[in-house]
Amino acid sequence: MAELTAFEQHRDRLWAVAYHITGSVADADDAVQETWLRWQGLPADEVADPRAYLTTVISRICYDLLGSARVRRETYVGPWLPEPVVAAGGPEDRVTLDESVGLALLTVLERLTPAERTAFILHDVFSVPFPEIAEVVGRSPESVRQLASRARKRVRAEAPRRSVDREEHRRAVDAFLRAVMGGDMDGLLEILDPEVIWRSDGGGKVAAARLPVLGNEKVARFAQRLARGFDPATMLVHHRDVNGAPGLVMADRAGRQAVVFAFSVHQGRITEIDAILNPDKLRHLDLPNL
Repeated sequence: MAELTAFEQHRDRLWAVAYHITGSVADADDAVQETWLRWQGLPADEVADPRAYLTTVISRICYDLLGSARVRRETYVGPWLPEPVVAAGGPEDRVTLDESVGLALLTVLERLTPAERTAFILHDVFSVPFPEIAEVVGRSPESVRQLASRARKRVRAEAPRRSVDREEHRRAVDAFLRAVMGGDMDGLLEILDPEVIWRSDGGGKVAAARLPVLGNEKVARFAQRLARGFDPATMLVHHRDVNGAPGLVMADRAGRQAVVFAFSVHQGRITEIDAILNPDKLRHLDLPNL
């Protein structure tokens, strides 16, 4: 069908827009499906610019989702972290992700209002013009410009310190893993920034720190306690890209339990560690085949 062909040309972009706005793989998948249902059957000559039209439709869907999501997250047990995108050959790999969707940055976006987040993502990440964003959030183009400006200032002020050197990032992650698994406290203190932050998202379903752990000594001790519960006979560690940057996935051989680690690295040291343990946020991963 012609409408399916046209839709498939933009599917990857639509999924990326949805994931950036919602921070949820499940919501992004649902939003893409809903957008397809709305697109299906439209007369071919009714839409002059399918890309712009579909971007507006999926952005509206996700903007509406943000309102209800904020209510749910206010009662969430412990820190709320986005659902991770792990490069393991699943359908989520259809999008190339970069620093704009790192878990630490997505966590900063959670502090914006739905309108600010939508305006910032659409304009600064996807280059959508302000008049088109205005249709999504129901504001004037000038108001949307101000929303994006406020969001941009906050993101710049609160975004994590990070390196753009992929190999530097990978070396830091490898050093962290060696130190943790080897019980090397001095090695951990060396690779962790003095002001490192550890966030754990268990959602009240698995044991996890309900408040961020701050400082290299506390984080090092916390990581060592976690390692003592690791049994190589039943658990495996996989080096995988997590939201576009080198990370780690720890999972049992049957894929029933897992934790995904995302890292921010600056000047050779780890500045932030995000650990996602909530099984609801990992069910989109094909854990046995990682």
